[in-house]
Amino acid sequence: MIVFLFVFAYFVFYLPNYLGHPDNYTVANPLKTPAHIVPEWYFLPFYAILRAITFNIGPINSKLGGVLCMFGAIVMLFLVPWLDTSKVRSAVYRPWYKLFFWLFVADAILLGWLGSQPAEGSYVFMAQMATLFYFAFFLIALPVLGLIETPRRLPNSITEAVLEKNKGGSGHPAGATAAPETKG
Repeated sequence: MIVFLFVFAYFVFYLPNYLGHPDNYTVANPLKTPAHIVPEWYFLPFYAILRAITFNIGPINSKLGGVLCMFGAIVMLFLVPWLDTSKVRSAVYRPWYKLFFWLFVADAILLGWLGSQPAEGSYVFMAQMATLFYFAFFLIALPVLGLIETPRRLPNSITEAVLEKNKGGSGHPAGATAAPETKG
């Protein structure tokens, strides 16, 4: 902790602008937005979804469609408990769900990267495909996998699952040094 505080204090007192961005030192012009302005990294996937909608959807123009999709992507996260129809909640016992979950993680990382790129050329098409998979994961994969996937057998108790991992050992859970004490 002390070493960290010394390094932190060094940056604060001797190099306060070392980690700053060069754009912070340009004179602000209230009539011109910077060409490649992007939000913070944790908003980039949603920003990519916002910019992926470049076409009109019926009476909804592309700008409003992008805003609706961006907020819809956030609302999807709140609807997960109702969209996941599986009786088994743990991905340990659901191999197909585990595969789709890791594809979703890769998709979210891809959306984050695409959000930091300019909205031109192939980046727009890739963002549209990544956005399509984002919504397909929540609206198609979660409900359908919950209905058709056959999960592996669940243990009768947590101790059975822990002791299965330690077969061939001392018979005690991992990290135990001796048998538990018994009265009598």
